[in-house]
Amino acid sequence: MTVATVLSRSQQGLDAPLVRVEVHVGAGLPAFSIVGLPETVVKESKDRVRAALANCGFELPAGHITVSLAPADLPKEGGRFDLPIAVGILVASAQLPPGPFHATELYGELSLGGELLSIRGVLPTALQGRRAGHAQIFPAVDLGEAALARHGRVLGAAHLLDVVSYARGMKPLPPAGEPAAGAGPAAGPDLADVRGQAYARRALEVAAAGGHSLLLIGPPGSGKSMLAQRLPGILPPMTEDEALEAAAVRSLAGRDLRLEEWRRRPFRNPHHTVSAIALVGGGGRPRPGEISLAHHGVLFLDELTEFDRSVLEVLREPLESGHIVVSRAGRQAEFPARFQLVAAMNPCPCGHLGDPGAQCRCGEARVAAYRGRISGPLLDRIDLHIEVPRVPTEVLASDRSAEPSAAVAARVVAARQRQIERQGRANAQLDGPAVVGRVDAERPALQLLAGAMRQLALSARAYHRVLRVARTIADLAGSATVTADHVSEAITLRQLDRRSAGDPISA
Repeated sequence: MTVATVLSRSQQGLDAPLVRVEVHVGAGLPAFSIVGLPETVVKESKDRVRAALANCGFELPAGHITVSLAPADLPKEGGRFDLPIAVGILVASAQLPPGPFHATELYGELSLGGELLSIRGVLPTALQGRRAGHAQIFPAVDLGEAALARHGRVLGAAHLLDVVSYARGMKPLPPAGEPAAGAGPAAGPDLADVRGQAYARRALEVAAAGGHSLLLIGPPGSGKSMLAQRLPGILPPMTEDEALEAAAVRSLAGRDLRLEEWRRRPFRNPHHTVSAIALVGGGGRPRPGEISLAHHGVLFLDELTEFDRSVLEVLREPLESGHIVVSRAGRQAEFPARFQLVAAMNPCPCGHLGDPGAQCRCGEARVAAYRGRISGPLLDRIDLHIEVPRVPTEVLASDRSAEPSAAVAARVVAARQRQIERQGRANAQLDGPAVVGRVDAERPALQLLAGAMRQLALSARAYHRVLRVARTIADLAGSATVTADHVSEAITLRQLDRRSAGDPISA
């Protein structure tokens, strides 16, 4: 046989399109060429493959070797094509039989001695191969991650010679075992540690129950970061599909995917110096950013006003759509970004506006300029914005009655289950028409909201967000309908709308 075909996959965002690695061994002067839009790492594969074959005791065919990575117009990157190229050469030169590789996908970077090294994006690749019904051979070090794609035919090999022995029927390759069970929500930190702040704790519970975004405003040391760090502990457990999506993003980003924690909701806390590309993803070879790494989890932006405004503005689209499309010259990638935004900021530049324990000398103009760093369109997309005042010393010393996270989480899980049974998703994910059809608000509730819309000059987007929050409050209360009390509480949880109508926060 002078032509052999081996299957593999490329990586385009979370998609892993099938690639046919076609190897032709022909007459002519010795040469080795790879075609099909290979990037530099793939072009260098010929040197790694040549050395690995020689060190494993195989002969490199004399003549012209042409490797075609089809489809030809799909960019190929990474060292994952080393193993299929090496196997393709052995099959094309009749040193291996072709039968064992029918409907089998191969992956792995080769060392010069023939060891199979880890590759990036194992989990999304394994998921795609499972859907196609193909068997897959991965480096043995990646077998635990590949096992997360349940019910797939996944095998592991530590060396090129292991694959050769498998092809010759001499030694089977070990299959992937049962996937790691994965831990549930992290044990701490606990909401019981928060003293006082009953209003902020209530807002945190509402945000967790409906998947709503939240902005905390208060002086330094009032507990904003402490509250945000306890949100993951009261969120509902992820479903297996959600956990796989979040783990696939981390795998694609090249992050260390800790198998014992793959079921935990991610919590991302980027520094305020983060760039727009680091936040939303990008680069010459598009990689997921912080918002995608927070998929099905929490994105916490502390000191919100210190972020560059252009960086914050890129959040507007994914907050609405739940995904982000990164376009670069010649390539485009789409990443999921269904994250829950929690942000914190001071009420003024010095942080002491309205703080009884300190005096603020910022002045109205400086305060307005400071708060103006957050654009109206972005603020409009945040469901809840509340004040977190400083807790008096006597309350810190005496308050021991705070509920633990487990008690709050039980109510959150029950409320979220009502939403799933009613509409198949969290309230925060309802679009405008779905809000109107699913909220089931009583007439007095709608009249109250209409009056608030006129008085507070709410936008149509804010109107729907108030309805979504009111629906969540009703779910927490176990109410089938949204009442005026639910709408009233939802309005009070948007305090910056009140501020814009002349009722300032911390003034």
